[in-house]
Amino acid sequence: MSPFFRSPWLGRALVVLAVLGALLAGAMWFGRARPVAVVAAEVARGTVESTAVNTRAGSVEACQRTRLSTISGGRIELLAVKEGDRVAKGQLLMKLWNDDQQAQHALALAQLDSAKKRVVEACTAADAADREAKRQSALRAEGFVSTAREDAARAEADAKRAACITLRADVKQAEARVNVTRVEQGRTALVAPFAGTIARIVGEVGEYSTPSPPGVPTPPAIDLIDDSCLYVKAPMDEVDAPRVRAGQPVRISIDALPGRSFAGKVRRVAPFVSALERQARTVDIDVTFDEPAVVGALLVGYSADVEVILGARADVLRVPSAALGDGGRVLVVEGERLVERRVKAGLSNWEYTEVLEGLAGGERVVTSLEREGVKAGARVSTEK
Repeated sequence: MSPFFRSPWLGRALVVLAVLGALLAGAMWFGRARPVAVVAAEVARGTVESTAVNTRAGSVEACQRTRLSTISGGRIELLAVKEGDRVAKGQLLMKLWNDDQQAQHALALAQLDSAKKRVVEACTAADAADREAKRQSALRAEGFVSTAREDAARAEADAKRAACITLRADVKQAEARVNVTRVEQGRTALVAPFAGTIARIVGEVGEYSTPSPPGVPTPPAIDLIDDSCLYVKAPMDEVDAPRVRAGQPVRISIDALPGRSFAGKVRRVAPFVSALERQARTVDIDVTFDEPAVVGALLVGYSADVEVILGARADVLRVPSAALGDGGRVLVVEGERLVERRVKAGLSNWEYTEVLEGLAGGERVVTSLEREGVKAGARVSTEK
């Protein structure tokens, strides 16, 4: 063997090269990009709905609700109910002091009674005068009395009959005066216009109650709610309003009843746009519950959300809507790499989007697009 190959320097060099090679390979191995953890969903078939949801929280409303105030002001003399009471239609709720009106009513009743008695007296005399006039006519026909006597008797009968008619008119006038005093008393009383529940009472016995004049936001004396009939009022974005129509099905969710949703229908779409804020123009819709008994007792004012179902397709290819990026871009997991695809989408909502072209059933798409490093060509590992 050549002395060169037997040189100790050569062996040492080979060892050094081997070590350097191992270090370089290790550096390349440990320095390579680690796979990005992603959440993936399988492309499968199912139902996809096109929906529209309210822009701000809606609220549960009563079909009938009235805020009652007396027509005239005065001191509260009687509160016949308390908050939370159930009342019947026509039931007295509150009455103001009205002794003066009651006195006027009593006076009107007394005058009416007197007028009726005068009618009886006058009409009785008129009947007697009629009989006397007939008797005088008979006597004049037989020649026992003169024509002048007959005429005088007839004139007296006519006069008394006229007095009877006049007094009957006075009775009607007295009855009208009684009705006026009764109406005046009604200005100081509140009765329930429908059956319901007393939600709120403003004022106590002895306090002064003031009616609310136009343009002055005076609190009502009594807030009455008919909670036997409830619906949900929700504001929809003006962009969605043209697609919402009465009769469309909806899903209603109520914050006080988490994890549950209730079927309903659009009852009414407001004929105008509300502009509470310059950049938030909405159209109110009213929706009713399909099965109120299933919903159970609700409090008026509960916050609620409404999802209007604009259209639906069954047994179509779909992906979670979270998997779609701008322009219909999706990232498909192929082996350990991500591949970008462009898909043609159909119906869509916040949960699923229909796929018309670009994907096949069984493929997996990434739904965690917001994670750092998630892009086409990246090495990935999927989370279960």
